[in-house]
Amino acid sequence: MRYYLYVSGTKLDMLYEQIPPKLLKRLAVEAKVDLKVLSVALQSPLRETTTYDRLDIVEAYLEREFDVSWMTEPRPWFRGDLALRIAGYGSPDGPTFMTGREGDTVVALIGSAHHLLGQRTPPDTIQASHSMLPSLFRLLGDTPSHEEEAAAQVLEFSRSLKEPPVYGEFLARRLLHSTATGEDGRQVEIVVGTPLYVAMADEDTGRGA
Repeated sequence: MRYYLYVSGTKLDMLYEQIPPKLLKRLAVEAKVDLKVLSVALQSPLRETTTYDRLDIVEAYLEREFDVSWMTEPRPWFRGDLALRIAGYGSPDGPTFMTGREGDTVVALIGSAHHLLGQRTPPDTIQASHSMLPSLFRLLGDTPSHEEEAAAQVLEFSRSLKEPPVYGEFLARRLLHSTATGEDGRQVEIVVGTPLYVAMADEDTGRGA
């Protein structure tokens, strides 16, 4: 069982509705979802299954169809586990920023704060220049020539957060994979994604080894 900190209902419903019905039943068996529930859900897919039933099925679908990778070598979908600092920006309905580091890889997850579960971050916990965060979001959707600038901003934000970390596991869609120069002059891998879910995990059960 997982204790979820964040589940993106928007991404979940979008992905679930695209799974072909024949494959949906097969994935439900693999995910051990109640088939009686699923048989009704095939007629009204968003009403009869729970959020966590759909999440199990979508996760199985992504693993099957997209070859989900580990965070240090991110493909379009990647997973990982890290000590994450979680902060909000601007308002409880604004974005949330979750970040952690493993070796020379910094992972940043950007999502909507209203998808947070079980905890609410104070609206202004990001201590870096607030004026830079909107520009970071614009850069993430801009041309490849701006990737290094976006990566440098992510690294700066990650260093600025002072919130106590929460060890979590996650599954995310890659937005950016680039490099930035750390304070010691070394190159740091920067991986930015938007999470499907983030859940609490035990630090001694990491799956990246």
